[in-house]
Amino acid sequence: MNITITGKELKATDAIKEYAEKKLTRIEKYFGEETIDATVTIKKEHVASEIAEMYVSVKGMSYKAVTEDKDLYAAIDKDIDILEGQIRKTKAKKEKMQKDSSIKQMNLSGVEESKVEDEIVKSISYDLKPISVEDAKIKLTERKGNIFFTFVNVDTGKVNVIFKLKDSNNYGLVEPEA
Repeated sequence: MNITITGKELKATDAIKEYAEKKLTRIEKYFGEETIDATVTIKKEHVASEIAEMYVSVKGMSYKAVTEDKDLYAAIDKDIDILEGQIRKTKAKKEKMQKDSSIKQMNLSGVEESKVEDEIVKSISYDLKPISVEDAKIKLTERKGNIFFTFVNVDTGKVNVIFKLKDSNNYGLVEPEA
């Protein structure tokens, strides 16, 4: 692990350097043998607050944590916790993506999916209430994805179907003869 510790308006003492290095070893377990570059910057702002900034980069991935606290050691602890959370989240995402891609490849290379043809694959049921043709037209326009609406015509008492024509401006009506 390559660690650079610098202080701005605050001296990076040996004790602080050792503490930061010790805490950064918690991150090594996530990357194994990979080369980790870490930059720690400590600085003092205002009268009673100190800031610890940590940048960690591994294999093109960068992680950053900035924490302000009265105690510099507490700020370093918080930064390590933030970095660990970011690293775990990224690793979990990568593992999920790899798992999903391997499942997709299994599906592609495995058994061919059989296509269902000439079968009823979806069924919808709803109450048929007597309404007027105008009300049926309004209900059809309210249902954006539908191109037809089945209803009982209040005038005739028979089942009718109203549908949108291809021009999308006009409607058609199917009425039984008998």
